[in-house]
Amino acid sequence: MAPYGPEQDTTEAGEPRARRRKASRYAVPVAVAGVAAATIGLVPALATSGDPDLPKITAQELIEKIAASDTQRLSGHVKISTDLGLPSVGGLAGGVAGGGGGAGRGEGGEGSAADPASKLMELASGTHTLRVAADGPDKQKVSVLGDASEYSLIHNGDEVWGYDSASNEAYHAQGADEGAERRSGKGTGKGAEFGKGAAKGLPATPKDLAEQALKAVDGTTSVTVDGTAQVAGRDAYRLVVKPKQSGSTVGQITVAVDAETGTPLKFTLTPAPGGAAVIDAGFTKVDFGKPSAATFDFTPPKGAKVTEADERGARGGDFKPKDGDFKGKGKEKGKEFKEEDLNDLRVIGEGWGSIAELKLPGGQGLPTAGSGDVPPDAQKLLDSLGDKVSGEFGSGTVFSTRLINALVTDDGTVYAGAVTKDALVKAANAAH
Repeated sequence: MAPYGPEQDTTEAGEPRARRRKASRYAVPVAVAGVAAATIGLVPALATSGDPDLPKITAQELIEKIAASDTQRLSGHVKISTDLGLPSVGGLAGGVAGGGGGAGRGEGGEGSAADPASKLMELASGTHTLRVAADGPDKQKVSVLGDASEYSLIHNGDEVWGYDSASNEAYHAQGADEGAERRSGKGTGKGAEFGKGAAKGLPATPKDLAEQALKAVDGTTSVTVDGTAQVAGRDAYRLVVKPKQSGSTVGQITVAVDAETGTPLKFTLTPAPGGAAVIDAGFTKVDFGKPSAATFDFTPPKGAKVTEADERGARGGDFKPKDGDFKGKGKEKGKEFKEEDLNDLRVIGEGWGSIAELKLPGGQGLPTAGSGDVPPDAQKLLDSLGDKVSGEFGSGTVFSTRLINALVTDDGTVYAGAVTKDALVKAANAAH
């Protein structure tokens, strides 16, 4: 193994802002599918092998190499696995990860099984194999491979197609580029806002995930080069990002960076308590040559049901709840959802220890036993999903995953972040 170590390459506190500006400017040409969010345990197929002897490089130089990377063309296979530790009671984990089976559907449960809104959310749970391809900023394709079927999302120019072979259904968004302009206030395109957002705006490949991690680099972060590795048959450096602060649920993030091109080949997020990775995504096969033009062509098969984005109400920008969608107090029926509904969201702390604080609609907390607000069985399930806590703020319930925790107090205040339960209780006490 090459002689790299944390004591040699830790970044200085004054450097991260410059690095963040550089990291934020590089393109993400293969961002063609999403993980919520956010959204992967290590599988044998992703295990690195060998420790190539590469020239020494500092953490800053490696970050700059990533930022300067201009990989516009590639194809290959990515193995992606997510283990957030969501509760599995009554299929709840699958419902959260997959949108409850109804995401992307129209009124009455109708809609397209090929709608990216629901299909790509499935990547937020379990292990999946993706086949990806990219040829510049206007042509990307990702296919989620199943045992006997596959789902493909194709972006080609101003069109986005989604196709689910299991149901023989397709989703089509026309005018994707105009949709992007509309979001920025520069155009009036309709119908493709959500389609293109799903195709290009959500992380799925190691480079996409690395970009999000590097945006978090600041004075609260340690960044080092920790040896070398080989991923998908290519020599790579290992960039390690760690919180300096206590209280974060993030242990470390490791990015394997291609030594030749600067392209991230593998991304692993390990939780602070240890154990299996929360997120792990890496190429098992990669080719930096130009993919065939036919890769990005798509024509719906004969008999396929095709749903146009306009028929879905351009849900990327114009979604309005139906009557009954929000039954909590303080929420008017049919009211259009707006940012103001976040109820005075504010951020406590900084860096990896940041905690979001907001008020629930109506200024009330979760229903409690004996309140009569929910059936007894539902109340029992709700109580089983969280841990009761108390402090200067009164009392409340903490809901936990392996990465994100949330405290809901009895007075209707929510504290949430990638921090420990104790950190949430401390923040709630300080706020009172």
